[in-house]
Amino acid sequence: MFGIAVPQRVDAGGFDGAAFARYLRRAEQLGFTSGWVAEQLLGTAPELGPIESLAYAAACTERMRLGCAVFVSSLASPVHLAKSLASLDQLSHGRLDVGVGAGGRNRPFAAFGVDPATFVARFNECLTVMRLLWREERVDFAGRFWRLEGASVAPHPVQQPLPVWFGGSHPNVLRRAVAHADGFVGAGSQTTAQFTEQVGVLRDALAAAGRDPATMRIAKRVYVTVDDDAARGRERTAEALGRLYGPRGSGLVDVAVAGPPAEVVAGLTAVIEAGAQLLILNPLFDEPEQLERLAADVLPQLR
Repeated sequence: MFGIAVPQRVDAGGFDGAAFARYLRRAEQLGFTSGWVAEQLLGTAPELGPIESLAYAAACTERMRLGCAVFVSSLASPVHLAKSLASLDQLSHGRLDVGVGAGGRNRPFAAFGVDPATFVARFNECLTVMRLLWREERVDFAGRFWRLEGASVAPHPVQQPLPVWFGGSHPNVLRRAVAHADGFVGAGSQTTAQFTEQVGVLRDALAAAGRDPATMRIAKRVYVTVDDDAARGRERTAEALGRLYGPRGSGLVDVAVAGPPAEVVAGLTAVIEAGAQLLILNPLFDEPEQLERLAADVLPQLR
């Protein structure tokens, strides 16, 4: 299965709603099964928020599933996030996939009033609270970070249960995914070799837990550029990663799959062979043109 990244960048001219809608409708026409946003709350890259982008995308599409990979929910209020995600599932008529991650130790925790020593515990408790709010009429909960008495979130999500994917790279994340998630999403900033190792850890954890591997979906975000000039494709991809990730971004070019169609097919095939059942293809520039080239020159060789 092939998903596509939802464009969130706003250029100097401001948000172009017509272009956004055309892109997503065309992606749906071309057979992409899902559209995915990312979360960047702080940073200089002019990226729209994930919840707002998903709401707009829900109005522009009819069949594609819509998701975020991932919300750093350790920094969030579970009540606010549960309400927003339940609303998104209603707005999309049951097409939402929820990706969550604890984030790493380098997050700006002070900006969110979070003690860095507690972010994993907050992540776990946040998910517990959200799931209770999504299914129960009244929630009484006394936790370490949040207390609820007779709390309700209405309307509930259309989907019961709402699918939850975990993102992250640490082995502990993978083990938590086996215990608590419906799927795992490998990060775009990870190489295929790193993703291969993660899938191995995940499969070992599934076996240790006695969980059927068929119940755990596996996805990978892949930064991708189709360019008949291989050197130009890598150079433009490095520049785009620099804009997205800051100074370290241009050095991340090896996480991307870039070049002529045959090279892109080979790169994506390696990700599939590593265990990805869903590829979230993420062009970094010229998104409409890249969408067409992926559909015409790459995906037919992968189906």
